[in-house]
Amino acid sequence: MEIGELIGTGRTADVWALKDGRVLRRYRDGLSADGEAEMMTHLAEHGYPVPAVWAAERPEDLIMERLGGPTMLQSLEAGTTSAAAAGELLAELLRRLHQIPPRAAARPGDRVLHLDLHPDNVLLTAHGPVVIDWSTAAEGEPGLDDATSAVILAQALHDRPDVARAILVPLLRGLPPIAERHLAEARARRAANPAMTVAEIAALDAAVALISACTKGS
Repeated sequence: MEIGELIGTGRTADVWALKDGRVLRRYRDGLSADGEAEMMTHLAEHGYPVPAVWAAERPEDLIMERLGGPTMLQSLEAGTTSAAAAGELLAELLRRLHQIPPRAAARPGDRVLHLDLHPDNVLLTAHGPVVIDWSTAAEGEPGLDDATSAVILAQALHDRPDVARAILVPLLRGLPPIAERHLAEARARRAANPAMTVAEIAALDAAVALISACTKGS
């Protein structure tokens, strides 16, 4: 495996181009990617749009196909995807995900959850949207996944409420009603995330209030 240029970096991992046309994502803290690879394989077997994955020599590595196209976030910023279309597509991707049976359900009704599905984790390829970054994936109640996506969006756009509403209203309209307990759990999980900054945590109350307002408006 010959590693090329660094093409992306996130809060916990770096992405490198491989000379054979694929990409390597490597966790910086040594976290194993095995569970993520198994989850993505399970999703692909059920027809969900995820990158193809291959086994890697190191447990912290994940080898994936290299996909072309902007992220949904880049497309929003460029004006090629509207806020309403983004909200509708995120809702569709969440609905599709929650139709897939879990690998090892603990309770009836549990489904696969992404728990970080937002515009920067959706690639808009020539063949359709592809969902990336399954490092937080788990199994549980779909409502928590829906609430988490809403909280992430509202938190990121709390200082741009008009834009937030333009995405959140169609997102929430396309999903089952979010229970208060799921919204509270999503907020608590977000606040407990060690990668969050003080400013991001401080925005959570405004984010939850914005979601409530958008729910009434949806």
